[in-house]
Amino acid sequence: MVTRKPTHAGSWYTDNGQLLSQQLDGWLGAVPSSTTPIASSSSQQGQIRIPSPHARAIIAPHAGYSYSGPAAAWAYKSADWANAKRVFLLGPSHHYYLTGAATTGCNKYGTPLGDLTVDTALVQEIKQQWGLETMSKSVDEDEHSLEMHLPYIYKMLSLNNASFQSNSTSVPLVPIMVGNTDAAAETRYGTLLAPYLSDPSNLFVISSDFCHWGSRFRYTYYQPADNSAATQLRSSSRVPRDYPIHESIAAVDQESMDAVESGSHRQFLEQLRETGNTVCGRHPIGLFMAAVEKAEGLGEDKGRFKFVRYERSSLVKDVKDSSVSYCSAFAVL
Repeated sequence: MVTRKPTHAGSWYTDNGQLLSQQLDGWLGAVPSSTTPIASSSSQQGQIRIPSPHARAIIAPHAGYSYSGPAAAWAYKSADWANAKRVFLLGPSHHYYLTGAATTGCNKYGTPLGDLTVDTALVQEIKQQWGLETMSKSVDEDEHSLEMHLPYIYKMLSLNNASFQSNSTSVPLVPIMVGNTDAAAETRYGTLLAPYLSDPSNLFVISSDFCHWGSRFRYTYYQPADNSAATQLRSSSRVPRDYPIHESIAAVDQESMDAVESGSHRQFLEQLRETGNTVCGRHPIGLFMAAVEKAEGLGEDKGRFKFVRYERSSLVKDVKDSSVSYCSAFAVL
């Protein structure tokens, strides 16, 4: 038995299980339940139910919990965890370069709350069928985009899933790390993932932050309010006082969220090409959108994400500043 250690516990989030459980409960408790208007982060109109029946896919951020924990709670609270019998976790690769995708060689994923069991049989099956790499244990433990979701997954299952409550091995995990894939690769992997979308016992977690803005991210894109030519700001650039940098960031993020909500994989990729928006989970998002397009029998508008939360680590006013955006969404399958 090989267990992936929670290597970011104690730095990116607390390694004290009791305190961590209390923090997650607090953030989840702050999300309004029952019927609520769609948040301003979405261009869609109307109201949603939280949790939403048959919501089996979410997009949630993966930064340190002090930054993104509250935003992630909106996605996790939106999903329907009661009937889940397997959780697919898709996240980007930050440290290990690959043009395809990889899965784990571990049997368990540890968290300060308890261990999550890996569906080793399915992992081996899709590894062979999809032609996936197997992450070394060090690569697996270096990657935070998967780990930061594990405590939330454990918490939601322990609160809402009777099977997990009686036996924590009954709802296993399928981790997939997605590399620097192009449109064709995302479509190919999406076609292979598509059959799993129709199984009502499968739940999907897609890990992504949105805009990483600032010179340290090599992205200082500024889109003027009048839609004139966009530019990459320099230290000497002058920004209009009536349209600060953070408003441009929000506008670009809104375009990215609109593209995701459109359900069109191509539209999402085109928006990223036009703006260069540094959505770090663009490849797992694109893979999942391609899977929805290839899936059979989902029904109209199924698999279309609705964004329910948009936050940023700070509001950028000066070119020397930086920020990271955190978005949460869910989709009914």
